[in-house]
Amino acid sequence: MKVWVNYNDARWRKYKINFEKIVNASVRNVRPDAEVSITLTNDAEIKKINKQYRDIDKPTNVLSFELGDDVLLGDIYISLDTVMREAESENISVENHTTHMVVHGMLHLQGYDHIRDDDAVIMENQEIKILKKLHIKNPYTADSCTYSDTCSCPGDKFIAFFNKIKIRPDGFWQYVIMALCGAIAAFGFAPFNLWWATLIAIGVAYYLMTRGYKKYSVFGAWLRAAPFGAAYAIAMFWWVINSIYVVPELAAQFAIWTIPALIGIGLVGAIIFSIPFVVVMCVRTVPACRAILFAAVWTLVLWLREWVFTGFPWNPIANITMPFPELANSMSVWGALGLSFIIVGFIVSVVDVIARRGKMCWFPFIIFLSLLICGGFIGYKNIKYSQCDGENYGPVIRIVQPARSASQKATHSRSDAIRNANENVRAMIALATAPGAPDLIVFPETSYPFVITDGDNMPIAHILKSDILIGATTYSDGLMYNSLISALPSGQINHIYSKSHLVPFGEYRPFGDIIPTPGQLTPGTGPEIMTINGFNFAPAICYEIVFSDSLIPVNENPNAIVNITNDTWFGTTPGTYQHLDMVRRYAIESGVPIVRANYSGISAFVNSDGEISSFIPVGVSGYADGTVCGAHLTAYRAIGRDGWMIIILLFSCICVMFLNYRCEENKPL
Repeated sequence: MKVWVNYNDARWRKYKINFEKIVNASVRNVRPDAEVSITLTNDAEIKKINKQYRDIDKPTNVLSFELGDDVLLGDIYISLDTVMREAESENISVENHTTHMVVHGMLHLQGYDHIRDDDAVIMENQEIKILKKLHIKNPYTADSCTYSDTCSCPGDKFIAFFNKIKIRPDGFWQYVIMALCGAIAAFGFAPFNLWWATLIAIGVAYYLMTRGYKKYSVFGAWLRAAPFGAAYAIAMFWWVINSIYVVPELAAQFAIWTIPALIGIGLVGAIIFSIPFVVVMCVRTVPACRAILFAAVWTLVLWLREWVFTGFPWNPIANITMPFPELANSMSVWGALGLSFIIVGFIVSVVDVIARRGKMCWFPFIIFLSLLICGGFIGYKNIKYSQCDGENYGPVIRIVQPARSASQKATHSRSDAIRNANENVRAMIALATAPGAPDLIVFPETSYPFVITDGDNMPIAHILKSDILIGATTYSDGLMYNSLISALPSGQINHIYSKSHLVPFGEYRPFGDIIPTPGQLTPGTGPEIMTINGFNFAPAICYEIVFSDSLIPVNENPNAIVNITNDTWFGTTPGTYQHLDMVRRYAIESGVPIVRANYSGISAFVNSDGEISSFIPVGVSGYADGTVCGAHLTAYRAIGRDGWMIIILLFSCICVMFLNYRCEENKPL
């Protein structure tokens, strides 16, 4: 086949390219006497041609003009400026990238196109086959870091490992490894604190999903990501099923729901935690944008978990930084949302840099690394702000942790129930009257075993002759509540706060009577400030503490948060330790110390920098005395959860638009 080459830009002459060989390797069922013209030009000329014939006022890499003649196939124009930029971005030679452009143009002249996805796949497969014959690697594999047989990029061993074991994108091992990554990622949280496992697992999953990057259907992308999401959810939340077996009577009734519950957790996780992977696979964008897009969507999913179906924002990725106080305290400015965004973005940007997915991939990496370093300085400052300097802001507080087993609290018969209840009250009073002179005694959630109705007094306060806070079930106007009761030394109840974030299936029936539920409680009215002898605090019951903006009313600056809870249901499972880390996270975000009274979990005094000053171990019956100080207004509390989500999205959009603008001219025709 005859090939005519026109050098409209003299710079092309230094590149030794066998155009005739490339063209002949690209033809399919073409007459031997057919001819093609290749014009080697620059951005200025190809921009004019692009504007004239395609009404696109910008340069591109290659243009093909099919003449529809058996002999004169058509003309191909290639711009050296764009080819050089793309070659540098993809870390390949100009010669090899030009070869790809010639093959691409020749296929256009033979009727191939890529407007529709199906046609694009056919055309890309043809290009891959032709380039392989010419000893050039697949240009559509994002991690193909060089044009030679020996990969020399920083992650060559990492990438070579996956290529060696031949994990096909839609093969069996792809799904197995994605599931393993999901399960391993859960080990970065308490009590394991294997933070590096989470980083590696998310990085590997991201690499597996984005290698050989091409546009997928939403369902196709979800199928590939679902094993990660399902395994991640089950590994992180299986402990909630432990509650079924704590009380023998409940176990007999609810054990049948164990497997369905695990399947349900997996299915929900497969949907929720797959969303970032699905978006980054289905949204066509330049490689440099993917890290920012992935991190932004991951953070958006975390924000949605704050309120969808009453909300359950358990274990934000930010919590894996708890072993590193300075970094964890950066949440005082950008919260768990912002720190999760930074960590996830840093993980996947490292993967993009290692896989050499373009020069501009260094941009997100530098951004996220800079934010991490900046966060360390911010955290250091917040730790300093949180120090008390010998000043106390409140009374001496005694936390009581009864640690009575569920069997000791269980109701077998009416007489047994009354006997157990009285015994539990006597045990709590004994702990509360231990040596010391506390000004305020705090008992855990539902520790008072009798229902409080309108007009009742609190006999424990009268016996102790002390101000107390105690958890109890209250009844008013035909409705039941999970409440925190404030009682005076006389026994008079002076305030009742009722839990507003109720636990689905545990405290109310989200689906009516379809799935049995132990109780049907009514939610309270929301956050408020309580005062005892000048000590101002925000009350919180159980997992209300995991919601970023749930406890402190606007324009209020309490001395502390008092969190009463009951983790007896979860024993020594990871949930107990993770709940405490959620408390620590809230203290950092809000800049407010927390007094935590747990029935049988981990009771603690948590400083406003998240440090635990004293605690009672899980399952231990005892008490702890302490004071709280160091409350301060943080930037995160001033801006708020939703404000930070808007900032993160705006920041991500600006970065993505900038990167797309810089890389737009490098997109193939």
